[in-house]
Amino acid sequence: MNKTERIRAAIAGEKVDTIPYGLWSHVPGIDLDPVLNSEKTYEFYKKYDLDFIKTMNNGMYSIEDFGCTIDYSEVARGGVSKITSTPIHSAEDWEKICEVSIDQGALKREQEYLRLVLEKVKGENVPVIFTVFSPITTANKLCGGKVLEYIAEGAGQQVHKALEEITKTTCRLVRRVMDMGADGVFFASQMSSYAVTDEEVYREYGMPYDVSVLQASTGWFNVLHCHGSEIMFNLLREYPVQVFNWHAWETLPTVEEACLYTGKCLMGGIERMDITNRRRNQVRHQIFETVKATKGRKLILTPGCVIRHPLDEQMLSFVKQVKLETEPLFL
Repeated sequence: MNKTERIRAAIAGEKVDTIPYGLWSHVPGIDLDPVLNSEKTYEFYKKYDLDFIKTMNNGMYSIEDFGCTIDYSEVARGGVSKITSTPIHSAEDWEKICEVSIDQGALKREQEYLRLVLEKVKGENVPVIFTVFSPITTANKLCGGKVLEYIAEGAGQQVHKALEEITKTTCRLVRRVMDMGADGVFFASQMSSYAVTDEEVYREYGMPYDVSVLQASTGWFNVLHCHGSEIMFNLLREYPVQVFNWHAWETLPTVEEACLYTGKCLMGGIERMDITNRRRNQVRHQIFETVKATKGRKLILTPGCVIRHPLDEQMLSFVKQVKLETEPLFL
């Protein structure tokens, strides 16, 4: 099987020649340059012989064109990017948020990055999925993490208006990357957690906009990334995607629960901080139990989320080594 055939088989629940796997990280200081980012992404994919490529986009790209300015100066020294100005200072400011062009600014930059990655892998039969953020995730970043405060204080209708515009922009971006040749989207939902808000709020301000974006994708390899702890599994398991990804082993559901309740192909199975902290026995145990629970079907073995820097090359290689040792026990 080539990599595309392997991923397609995993999604369909068919037998695979080897369990597909993947890894991803951030490339701070590089991810603002499409050329450098595409080179690093391709290098990472080849080095670890990954079965798919998840674009490693700049995490703030979805808010830049809506009027945020961001300071990246601390990134090179191990710090994080910081929002230095936002267009949202009052409830009324949400009404000023309008759909933005995807043909300029940060959205154009990320498309160029994707174009270069797709060009590099042409003919290699490896799926590429493009990272997009849920509309309420973008809205929350846009106002410095206070969107739920605005809703609680009575600005729900104004926030809805902004979410509609953010959703229009995100849908246009999704349709564009599909036309460019992406195989699907990696849909990052960072607010769909009971640790963040309650289900009633998310049903109103999150779910309808999420579904609109996902329905804009014509891809065969769409992934829902349920970020963080205490995810709203009751809602998220029904989302219209082929692949379900969450922080397995960090938070519930268990791998077996997710397998049975979603009926979808699972992406995950490894606790990312155990890779970062070089906990080899834990990583081995998680891979063993994940493959055992799924019997190697409907599984794409990955960490639950992005692997943090600094990257340990030996630990990243260890993941594939253990996968190869484990899968003959169950396949």
